[in-house]
Amino acid sequence: MTNEDIHFMKKAILEAKMSINEGGIPIGAVLVEGNKIIGSGHNRLLQTNSTIKHAEMDCIENAGRLKGFDYKKSTLYTTLSPCEMCSGMILLYKIPRVVIGENITLKGPEDYLKNNGVELVNLNLKECKSLLDNYINKNPDIWNEEIERVQD
Repeated sequence: MTNEDIHFMKKAILEAKMSINEGGIPIGAVLVEGNKIIGSGHNRLLQTNSTIKHAEMDCIENAGRLKGFDYKKSTLYTTLSPCEMCSGMILLYKIPRVVIGENITLKGPEDYLKNNGVELVNLNLKECKSLLDNYINKNPDIWNEEIERVQD
């Protein structure tokens, strides 16, 4: 964990808070290359009635059509452990490093990422966990519906 990691995770947390303000699930992400944010996004499943607008997917889409070598030099910061879909995207674009805020609330296929050469750093931040825990406590039906959607 570096000071850079904390700095950019704070930006991902701001994205998560933007999602709350829009009535969505508080998960945020930023894509960084060369100490510069080149993409940012947050979970928009509820706001857009989407099935794929996870924070990581929104972030990559908002980065625009980058060259392959841009992804290969980047780090993805996300407030929650990436799910199977987002992990597949990370591998597809060959993003070499992923920094997550926490993986207690929901843990994606982290070993799959590691076994495919992705450096994974878990900051285990209370703020990331609290944001999602508070949301889940206030919106258990919405959270459970989203979880059931991907686990059935």
